[in-house]
Amino acid sequence: MSHAPTRFARMKDLPKEHLLGAGTPLCAGCGGLEALHQIVDVMGERTVFVNAAGCMTLLSTYPFTPVGGSWLYTAMASAPAGAQGVRDALDILVAKGKLDATQDLGVITLTGDGSAYGMGLSATSAAIERGLDFLYVVYDNEGYGNTGQQASGATPHFAKTSTSGHGWRGAKKDLFGIWLAHKPAYAATVVGAEPLDLARKVEQAMKRPGPKLLLALAPCPTGWDYDPSETVEIGRLAVQTGIWPLKEWADGELRHTKIPKKREPVEAYLVKQGRFRHLFEPERDERALAEIQARVDAYWEGVAVG
Repeated sequence: MSHAPTRFARMKDLPKEHLLGAGTPLCAGCGGLEALHQIVDVMGERTVFVNAAGCMTLLSTYPFTPVGGSWLYTAMASAPAGAQGVRDALDILVAKGKLDATQDLGVITLTGDGSAYGMGLSATSAAIERGLDFLYVVYDNEGYGNTGQQASGATPHFAKTSTSGHGWRGAKKDLFGIWLAHKPAYAATVVGAEPLDLARKVEQAMKRPGPKLLLALAPCPTGWDYDPSETVEIGRLAVQTGIWPLKEWADGELRHTKIPKKREPVEAYLVKQGRFRHLFEPERDERALAEIQARVDAYWEGVAVG
Protein backbone atom coordinates (compact mmCIF):
# COMPACT_ATOMS: atom_id res chain seq x y z
CA MET A 1 0.00 0.00 0.00
CA SER A 2 2.85 2.38 0.79
CA HIS A 3 3.92 2.29 -2.85
CA ALA A 4 0.47 2.23 -4.43
CA PRO A 5 0.58 3.71 -7.95
CA THR A 6 -1.01 7.12 -8.28
CA ARG A 7 -1.69 9.62 -11.03
CA PHE A 8 -1.19 12.42 -8.50
CA ALA A 9 2.58 12.54 -8.10
CA ARG A 10 2.89 16.34 -8.12
CA MET A 11 0.69 19.38 -7.63
CA LYS A 12 0.48 19.92 -11.38
CA ASP A 13 -1.22 16.52 -11.68
CA LEU A 14 -4.28 17.69 -9.75
CA PRO A 15 -7.47 18.20 -11.80
CA LYS A 16 -7.49 21.48 -13.71
CA GLU A 17 -11.26 21.60 -14.06
CA HIS A 18 -13.33 22.33 -10.96
CA LEU A 19 -16.69 20.58 -11.02
CA LEU A 20 -18.37 22.34 -8.09
CA GLY A 21 -19.77 25.72 -9.03
CA ALA A 22 -18.94 28.94 -7.20
CA GLY A 23 -21.21 31.22 -5.22
CA THR A 24 -22.68 28.80 -2.68
CA PRO A 25 -24.49 30.01 0.46
CA LEU A 26 -21.83 28.40 2.68
CA CYS A 27 -19.64 30.52 4.94
CA ALA A 28 -16.55 32.15 3.45
CA GLY A 29 -13.46 30.08 4.21
CA CYS A 30 -15.38 26.85 4.86
CA GLY A 31 -12.82 24.08 5.28
CA GLY A 32 -15.43 21.43 4.53
CA LEU A 33 -16.22 22.96 1.15
CA GLU A 34 -12.48 23.24 0.44
CA ALA A 35 -12.13 19.47 0.87
CA LEU A 36 -15.35 18.68 -0.98
CA HIS A 37 -14.20 20.67 -4.04
CA GLN A 38 -11.14 18.46 -4.30
CA ILE A 39 -13.04 15.22 -3.67
CA VAL A 40 -15.56 15.95 -6.42
CA ASP A 41 -12.82 17.02 -8.84
CA VAL A 42 -11.14 13.62 -8.49
CA MET A 43 -14.32 11.49 -8.44
CA GLY A 44 -16.07 13.25 -11.31
CA GLU A 45 -19.75 14.05 -11.77
CA ARG A 46 -21.08 10.49 -12.04
CA THR A 47 -22.09 10.51 -8.41
CA VAL A 48 -25.15 10.60 -6.20
CA PHE A 49 -24.83 12.60 -2.98
CA VAL A 50 -26.81 11.44 0.02
CA ASN A 51 -26.59 14.38 2.40
CA ALA A 52 -27.35 14.20 6.11
CA ALA A 53 -28.81 17.40 7.55
CA GLY A 54 -26.00 19.81 8.36
CA CYS A 55 -23.99 22.70 6.96
CA MET A 56 -23.74 21.15 3.48
CA THR A 57 -27.52 21.09 3.22
CA LEU A 58 -27.11 24.67 2.01
CA LEU A 59 -25.56 23.28 -1.19
CA SER A 60 -28.95 21.91 -2.21
CA THR A 61 -30.69 25.29 -1.83
CA TYR A 62 -32.14 26.43 -5.16
CA PRO A 63 -30.85 28.29 -7.16
CA PHE A 64 -27.38 27.98 -5.64
CA THR A 65 -26.79 24.23 -6.07
CA PRO A 66 -23.19 23.83 -7.34
CA VAL A 67 -23.21 20.06 -7.96
CA GLY A 68 -23.74 18.57 -11.40
CA GLY A 69 -24.85 15.17 -10.12
CA SER A 70 -27.89 14.06 -8.14
CA TRP A 71 -28.54 15.05 -4.53
CA LEU A 72 -30.70 13.29 -1.93
CA TYR A 73 -31.34 15.09 1.34
CA THR A 74 -32.00 13.00 4.47
CA ALA A 75 -32.49 13.48 8.18
CA MET A 76 -29.32 13.70 10.25
CA ALA A 77 -29.45 10.10 11.46
CA SER A 78 -30.47 8.31 8.27
CA ALA A 79 -28.02 9.14 5.47
CA PRO A 80 -26.42 5.64 5.38
CA ALA A 81 -29.90 4.09 5.08
CA GLY A 82 -30.65 6.47 2.22
CA ALA A 83 -27.37 5.50 0.58
CA GLN A 84 -28.34 1.82 0.87
CA GLY A 85 -31.58 2.50 -0.98
CA VAL A 86 -29.81 4.40 -3.75
CA ARG A 87 -27.12 1.73 -4.13
CA ASP A 88 -29.71 -1.07 -4.20
CA ALA A 89 -31.76 0.77 -6.83
CA LEU A 90 -28.71 1.28 -9.05
CA ASP A 91 -27.70 -2.38 -8.69
CA ILE A 92 -31.20 -3.52 -9.66
CA LEU A 93 -31.20 -1.27 -12.73
CA VAL A 94 -27.84 -2.65 -13.83
CA ALA A 95 -28.95 -6.26 -13.19
CA LYS A 96 -32.10 -5.76 -15.29
CA GLY A 97 -30.16 -4.16 -18.11
CA LYS A 98 -31.90 -0.82 -17.68
CA LEU A 99 -28.63 0.88 -16.78
CA ASP A 100 -25.36 0.05 -18.49
CA ALA A 101 -22.67 -0.88 -15.98
CA THR A 102 -20.39 1.73 -17.52
CA GLN A 103 -22.99 4.37 -16.64
CA ASP A 104 -23.26 3.34 -12.99
CA LEU A 105 -22.95 6.05 -10.35
CA GLY A 106 -20.81 6.30 -7.25
CA VAL A 107 -22.75 6.82 -4.00
CA ILE A 108 -21.34 9.43 -1.61
CA THR A 109 -22.74 9.97 1.85
CA LEU A 110 -21.93 13.50 2.99
CA THR A 111 -22.23 14.22 6.70
CA GLY A 112 -21.01 16.60 9.34
CA ASP A 113 -19.56 15.44 12.62
CA GLY A 114 -22.89 15.82 14.42
CA SER A 115 -24.25 12.98 12.31
CA ALA A 116 -21.03 10.98 11.87
CA TYR A 117 -19.96 10.98 15.52
CA GLY A 118 -23.42 10.99 17.05
CA MET A 119 -26.90 10.78 15.59
CA GLY A 120 -25.99 8.74 12.52
CA LEU A 121 -23.41 6.44 14.08
CA SER A 122 -25.76 3.47 14.55
CA ALA A 123 -26.98 3.60 10.93
CA THR A 124 -23.40 3.94 9.74
CA SER A 125 -22.30 0.91 11.74
CA ALA A 126 -25.10 -1.15 10.23
CA ALA A 127 -24.22 -0.01 6.69
CA ILE A 128 -20.59 -1.04 7.16
CA GLU A 129 -21.68 -4.41 8.55
CA ARG A 130 -23.77 -4.97 5.40
CA GLY A 131 -20.76 -4.18 3.24
CA LEU A 132 -22.49 -1.25 1.55
CA ASP A 133 -20.48 0.02 -1.41
CA PHE A 134 -20.35 3.73 -0.62
CA LEU A 135 -17.94 6.55 0.17
CA TYR A 136 -18.68 8.12 3.54
CA VAL A 137 -17.33 11.69 3.57
CA VAL A 138 -17.28 13.53 6.90
CA TYR A 139 -16.62 17.26 7.10
CA ASP A 140 -15.53 17.50 10.72
CA ASN A 141 -15.81 21.06 12.06
CA GLU A 142 -15.90 19.69 15.60
CA GLY A 143 -19.35 20.92 16.54
CA TYR A 144 -22.93 21.33 15.32
CA GLY A 145 -21.92 24.17 13.01
CA ASN A 146 -25.22 24.56 11.17
CA THR A 147 -27.17 25.37 14.33
CA GLY A 148 -24.75 27.55 16.28
CA GLN A 149 -21.66 25.42 17.04
CA GLN A 150 -22.97 23.37 19.92
CA ALA A 151 -20.59 20.71 21.25
CA SER A 152 -20.63 17.35 19.45
CA GLY A 153 -18.88 14.02 19.84
CA ALA A 154 -16.06 15.51 17.75
CA THR A 155 -15.46 18.58 19.93
CA PRO A 156 -11.89 18.57 21.29
CA HIS A 157 -11.12 18.92 24.98
CA PHE A 158 -11.06 22.55 26.21
CA ALA A 159 -12.70 23.99 23.05
CA LYS A 160 -15.29 26.69 23.69
CA THR A 161 -18.67 26.12 22.04
CA SER A 162 -22.11 27.66 22.46
CA THR A 163 -22.89 24.90 24.98
CA SER A 164 -19.50 24.86 26.71
CA GLY A 165 -18.70 28.47 27.47
CA HIS A 166 -15.74 27.61 29.69
CA GLY A 167 -14.31 24.94 27.41
CA TRP A 168 -15.53 21.44 26.56
CA ARG A 169 -14.77 18.95 29.32
CA GLY A 170 -15.39 15.90 27.19
CA ALA A 171 -13.02 14.26 24.72
CA LYS A 172 -13.14 13.92 20.95
CA LYS A 173 -14.25 10.45 19.85
CA ASP A 174 -11.89 8.37 17.73
CA LEU A 175 -14.20 7.96 14.73
CA PHE A 176 -11.36 6.62 12.61
CA GLY A 177 -10.76 3.90 15.19
CA ILE A 178 -14.47 3.10 15.34
CA TRP A 179 -14.47 2.56 11.58
CA LEU A 180 -11.37 0.36 11.74
CA ALA A 181 -13.12 -1.85 14.29
CA HIS A 182 -15.68 -2.58 11.54
CA LYS A 183 -12.97 -3.70 9.06
CA PRO A 184 -13.96 -1.35 6.19
CA ALA A 185 -12.60 -1.53 2.66
CA TYR A 186 -10.73 1.72 3.18
CA ALA A 187 -10.45 4.59 5.66
CA ALA A 188 -8.41 7.78 5.64
CA THR A 189 -8.07 11.15 7.32
CA VAL A 190 -7.64 14.20 5.10
CA VAL A 191 -7.67 18.00 5.15
CA GLY A 192 -8.20 20.42 2.28
CA ALA A 193 -4.91 22.18 3.03
CA GLU A 194 -3.06 19.03 1.83
CA PRO A 195 -4.54 18.57 -1.67
CA LEU A 196 -2.08 15.98 -3.00
CA ASP A 197 -2.58 13.72 0.00
CA LEU A 198 -6.34 14.16 -0.33
CA ALA A 199 -6.42 13.40 -4.07
CA ARG A 200 -4.36 10.24 -3.64
CA LYS A 201 -6.72 9.00 -0.95
CA VAL A 202 -9.82 9.65 -3.04
CA GLU A 203 -8.10 7.74 -5.83
CA GLN A 204 -7.37 4.80 -3.52
CA ALA A 205 -10.92 4.77 -2.16
CA MET A 206 -12.39 4.67 -5.68
CA LYS A 207 -10.45 1.48 -6.44
CA ARG A 208 -12.08 -0.48 -3.64
CA PRO A 209 -15.66 -1.78 -3.44
CA GLY A 210 -17.33 -1.70 -0.05
CA PRO A 211 -17.61 0.87 2.75
CA LYS A 212 -14.98 3.62 2.61
CA LEU A 213 -14.33 6.57 4.94
CA LEU A 214 -12.82 9.96 4.19
CA LEU A 215 -12.66 11.88 7.46
CA ALA A 216 -11.87 15.51 6.62
CA LEU A 217 -10.92 18.09 9.21
CA ALA A 218 -13.00 21.14 8.31
CA PRO A 219 -11.64 24.37 9.79
CA CYS A 220 -14.65 26.60 10.45
CA PRO A 221 -14.21 30.40 10.64
CA THR A 222 -17.70 30.86 12.07
CA GLY A 223 -17.56 28.19 14.77
CA TRP A 224 -13.84 28.37 15.54
CA ASP A 225 -13.71 32.17 15.53
CA TYR A 226 -10.93 33.13 13.13
CA ASP A 227 -10.59 35.16 9.93
CA PRO A 228 -11.75 33.19 6.84
CA SER A 229 -8.44 33.94 5.10
CA GLU A 230 -6.69 31.72 7.68
CA THR A 231 -8.45 28.45 6.77
CA VAL A 232 -5.60 26.93 4.75
CA GLU A 233 -2.99 27.97 7.32
CA ILE A 234 -5.01 26.50 10.19
CA GLY A 235 -5.43 23.26 8.24
CA ARG A 236 -1.69 23.08 7.67
CA LEU A 237 -0.97 23.79 11.33
CA ALA A 238 -3.32 20.99 12.36
CA VAL A 239 -1.03 18.63 10.46
CA GLN A 240 2.29 20.27 11.37
CA THR A 241 1.51 20.25 15.11
CA GLY A 242 0.40 16.62 14.94
CA ILE A 243 -3.10 17.40 16.18
CA TRP A 244 -4.62 16.00 12.96
CA PRO A 245 -2.61 12.94 11.84
CA LEU A 246 -2.90 12.13 8.14
CA LYS A 247 -3.26 8.35 7.81
CA GLU A 248 -4.98 5.61 5.86
CA TRP A 249 -6.12 2.04 6.36
CA ALA A 250 -6.15 -0.35 3.42
CA ASP A 251 -5.39 -4.01 2.78
CA GLY A 252 -5.07 -4.67 6.52
CA GLU A 253 -2.36 -2.06 6.98
CA LEU A 254 -2.36 1.30 8.77
CA ARG A 255 0.01 3.90 7.38
CA HIS A 256 0.67 7.54 8.24
CA THR A 257 0.90 9.40 4.96
CA LYS A 258 2.56 12.54 6.29
CA ILE A 259 4.71 12.56 9.42
CA PRO A 260 5.96 16.03 10.40
CA LYS A 261 9.76 16.06 10.51
CA LYS A 262 9.65 18.49 13.40
CA ARG A 263 6.28 19.04 14.99
CA GLU A 264 5.35 22.57 15.92
CA PRO A 265 3.99 23.15 19.44
CA VAL A 266 0.23 22.72 19.64
CA GLU A 267 -0.27 26.29 20.79
CA ALA A 268 0.73 27.50 17.29
CA TYR A 269 -2.55 25.94 16.13
CA LEU A 270 -4.65 26.77 19.18
CA VAL A 271 -3.75 30.45 19.50
CA LYS A 272 -5.17 31.30 16.08
CA GLN A 273 -8.69 30.25 17.11
CA GLY A 274 -11.08 32.19 19.30
CA ARG A 275 -12.53 28.95 20.67
CA PHE A 276 -9.26 28.45 22.55
CA ARG A 277 -8.71 32.09 23.51
CA HIS A 278 -9.51 31.35 27.16
CA LEU A 279 -6.35 29.23 27.29
CA PHE A 280 -4.26 32.35 26.60
CA GLU A 281 -6.30 35.27 27.98
CA PRO A 282 -6.46 36.93 30.44
CA GLU A 283 -3.59 34.62 31.41
CA ARG A 284 -2.12 31.43 30.03
CA ASP A 285 -3.56 28.16 31.27
CA GLU A 286 -0.30 26.26 31.40
CA ARG A 287 -1.91 23.11 32.79
CA ALA A 288 -4.40 22.84 29.94
CA LEU A 289 -1.82 23.64 27.25
CA ALA A 290 0.57 21.07 28.71
CA GLU A 291 -2.20 18.47 28.80
CA ILE A 292 -3.06 19.00 25.13
CA GLN A 293 0.62 18.87 24.15
CA ALA A 294 1.19 15.71 26.19
CA ARG A 295 -1.76 13.98 24.55
CA VAL A 296 -0.41 14.77 21.06
CA ASP A 297 3.13 13.74 22.04
CA ALA A 298 1.86 10.42 23.39
CA TYR A 299 0.08 9.69 20.12
CA TRP A 300 3.18 10.27 18.01
CA GLU A 301 5.42 8.33 20.38
CA GLY A 302 3.11 5.40 19.73
CA VAL A 303 3.48 5.90 15.99
CA ALA A 304 7.27 5.93 16.30
CA VAL A 305 7.24 2.74 18.38
CA GLY A 306 4.82 1.03 15.99
